Amino acid sequence: MDLGWVAIAVGDVAWISLAFVLGFLAKKAGLPPLVGFLVAGFILNTQDNVDTELFQKLADIGITLLLFTVGLKINIKNLLQPQVWAVTVAHMSITILLFGFALYGLTLLGISHLLLMDFNSSLVIAFALSFSSTVFAVKVLEDKGELKSLHGRLAIGILIMQDIAAVIFLAISSNKWPTLWAFSLLLLIPFKFILHWILQNVGRGELLILYGFILALGGAEIFELVGMKGDLGALIFGMLIATHPKSDDIAKGMMGFKDLFLLGFFISIGLSGNITVEILIIACIITPLIMIKSAMFFALFLHYKLRSRTSLLASLNLANYSEFGLIVAAIATGNNWIETDWLIIIAIAMSFSFVIAAIINTKANLIFSNNKSYWRNFQNKTRLIDDKPIDIGKATILVIGTGTLGTGAYDTMKKTYGDKVIGVDIDPIVVNDLCATGRNIVLGDPSDADFWDRIQESHSIKLVMLTLPKFNTVLTVLEQLKLVEYSGQIAATTKYPEQALQLADMGIMTVANIYTEAGSGFANHVQTLSIKKQDIY
Repeated sequence: MDLGWVAIAVGDVAWISLAFVLGFLAKKAGLPPLVGFLVAGFILNTQDNVDTELFQKLADIGITLLLFTVGLKINIKNLLQPQVWAVTVAHMSITILLFGFALYGLTLLGISHLLLMDFNSSLVIAFALSFSSTVFAVKVLEDKGELKSLHGRLAIGILIMQDIAAVIFLAISSNKWPTLWAFSLLLLIPFKFILHWILQNVGRGELLILYGFILALGGAEIFELVGMKGDLGALIFGMLIATHPKSDDIAKGMMGFKDLFLLGFFISIGLSGNITVEILIIACIITPLIMIKSAMFFALFLHYKLRSRTSLLASLNLANYSEFGLIVAAIATGNNWIETDWLIIIAIAMSFSFVIAAIINTKANLIFSNNKSYWRNFQNKTRLIDDKPIDIGKATILVIGTGTLGTGAYDTMKKTYGDKVIGVDIDPIVVNDLCATGRNIVLGDPSDADFWDRIQESHSIKLVMLTLPKFNTVLTVLEQLKLVEYSGQIAATTKYPEQALQLADMGIMTVANIYTEAGSGFANHVQTLSIKKQDIY
């Protein structure tokens, strides 16, 4: 009997356990678990019997699923806005020139890896460093519940534009151009209606998730067949069904699978190569350059009339190096444009940038809130329509988060209190759809300090009802309420008992478990029907 699989299984359990322990420790330290996964990769790199091919396959699937889920959330109109495409082009151009000259200037330090670098090589490296991480930004925005906020949409839009630039670079550098069959991809536009019909009729169980996998992996394979980057195919197929009402269901269903496969990506970074003191020094030199990248994003966003808070948070989301930068570096080393060790240098610098960005983004709202007057000095007096503070009128009850649960809460409160109730949501599509039904819903970011300042000026809100899907977002909103010294009542929903206990300890007036309350609400609804007791007994 062949027991070879037992040894493989034991090895798999070992690295999975290591990744779990380090991810857990990172979470306890206030960092995203992915930081622990990166460390696990560097530790595994010291072992001789690690199956690097396995991690690479997991990473490839993880990135494909990630770009597919990103595509599910894309509104093509966002990419056509100047604060997305123009900022991306300007930022990448400035970064390549600035970092290119800086890196070439560092050859004077006498570091061997830099001595072997000419100006063209420095520009290629600068191009690799100009990317920000889609994987990191999406994870941070998802964890904070800010993926659909204005600063979140801006960050994702810029990342997509950068990804497109990376795809173009890969096509040019590999001398592999799309075949004539690539024109057949235009048939995807009318084919979209068939994809929507299947999605409408596939149900909401395992078939829905399987359909998502087919679209993501199948879309990648179709693009590969016509000579285009497969990840772009996954992104496009996600965009094709993004307007369907069940696209959110696919995204939620595939989230766990995506996170699991991305574990392989983060570990594979650490397996990129051996670390030497010299490589570590260079990585430490280029890591702080992420703050220059962030500062340039901030200035460009302000130039396009975005508020200082929106500009700051979007800039901090992009304050890192990217997995696409590693791909660019890998192509460049394969073509002998740069030294092979630069792949390891960029991988380490990216890991360091993740740690720094994770710490900064965890405190992003506080960084702005504690220095509001300072940051506001930078913003333009005239701003974009969808980035202006909102007006809630004379409302006294604020329902924050108008998904299925929030809409039900809004409707129930409105029956009793009428126009004194107003809803707030971060998603412009949700707001437009609910407003079309006659509901009083406004677009706003509940984690925005400016938003709460405006509300406090009117002194009208007496009750805040939090029906938000992400518990971290609930905590952020409560943080803002505390900063503006809100003295009214607060009610919140939770999914888990430990969350309810945490909110109760914070002095929240009412904490409701949505699962428990759903059953109670259903029973109360049944009792209001004209059912005779004798018919039951």
